[in-house]
Amino acid sequence: MNKAMRNPAVYIAFIFPAVVLIFMFFIYPIFSSIYYSFTSWNGVSAHPKWIGAENYIKALGDERFWRSALNNLWFIVFSIGIQVPLIIVFSLLIANVRRLQGLYKTAVFLPSIMSTAVIGILWGFIYEPNIGLMNRLLGLLGIDPVFWLSDEKHAMLSILITNAWQWTGFYIVMVLAAILAVPRELGEAAAIDGASRIQQSVHVILPLIRPIISVVVMLSIAGAMKAADIVIVMTKGGPAGSTDVLATYMIKYAITNFKYGYGNTVAVLIFAITLVLTVLYHTIFARRSERVEF
Repeated sequence: MNKAMRNPAVYIAFIFPAVVLIFMFFIYPIFSSIYYSFTSWNGVSAHPKWIGAENYIKALGDERFWRSALNNLWFIVFSIGIQVPLIIVFSLLIANVRRLQGLYKTAVFLPSIMSTAVIGILWGFIYEPNIGLMNRLLGLLGIDPVFWLSDEKHAMLSILITNAWQWTGFYIVMVLAAILAVPRELGEAAAIDGASRIQQSVHVILPLIRPIISVVVMLSIAGAMKAADIVIVMTKGGPAGSTDVLATYMIKYAITNFKYGYGNTVAVLIFAITLVLTVLYHTIFARRSERVEF
């Protein structure tokens, strides 16, 4: 056995299947998308027409592209500015619960394992103008019904709330696991020194769980850039394209209009923007949170 493990061929035999899969489903699709992004192709013809950078010029000069990019930015801002603080607060609250903690963890995690289609339909009923729960509650306060998904003023916010409801529980479980891994002795020592529960959370627990919070932020950025399913289910990008994101903008061109070359251009731009954002975040913020020792 030892002789076999010293043989480089054994390592190659174990690694080779994984390398093949990575090449087939990651490396090759990336380079093929880059190639087709420089072509005019309908997805059917055998010989795509090379057009150079025309697709990129068209995309960067298209107002709908930038409006879709702005909606992706709203996803990021909402996730980092509102969702992440709520994740931290709820994680701290659940961590301090002594009874039925498992029930609370299960309850908050359930939405993240539900199908996006189911969640979109469920919240579509909640936002329904006539009998929906949201307008029923507003009616109790004497507020006129709001057309949540058909009014450009409210449609994007409605989708952001629904998306946050779906994924907040998933991130809460991650952050909660990090909080529960913090040695209790540290909190007890802070309590002996006179620190309140809030002071313990702010000055002891939060600094120690910065790495996992950094991971949550990076996953939120990546998730915001690839958001599409919840938009398709709830509004299909409407009304008047006000809720389109880059992924739905790409789908409309690549699948609906059979402009696969242009669709690949948008896909490459999504990949590039996501890569730049994650690298910038990692360079500026995440490195400060990498090393935390108990």
